[in-house]
Amino acid sequence: MEQMRTDNDGSSKIVFKELSYEIVGCLYDVFNELGYGYHEKHYERALMKCFETKDVKYKNQVPYKLFFKDRFIGYYYLDFLVENKIILEIKQGNYFSRTNIVQANAYLKKTGLKLAILANFTSKGIRFLRLLNIY
Repeated sequence: MEQMRTDNDGSSKIVFKELSYEIVGCLYDVFNELGYGYHEKHYERALMKCFETKDVKYKNQVPYKLFFKDRFIGYYYLDFLVENKIILEIKQGNYFSRTNIVQANAYLKKTGLKLAILANFTSKGIRFLRLLNIY
């Protein structure tokens, strides 16, 4: 299911459509070659190679500071920040957990970015969700 936004003129557009297709294409390329059952770090490394091959700019394991009452309490890390526009979080398993969805939404809130893609490498293929920033 694609998330859309409505512009002032009433037209609807998919947020970061072309870049999303590039990312999803890489997810499928990695799954088609590796298959199911590897650790997330192996899928992560394969995705980095795919992004490099397709000249998609990315940052990996991007740190963000977390604060409580204006005091630093630690870091959290984005799996990928693609083209400084889309957060990509990858998981290995057959379903999307509520925790994974909440985590991706928290990352959107903190970064102020418009879109996150949550991707699962499952026993039956790639599943992904596009999550729009509602904050």
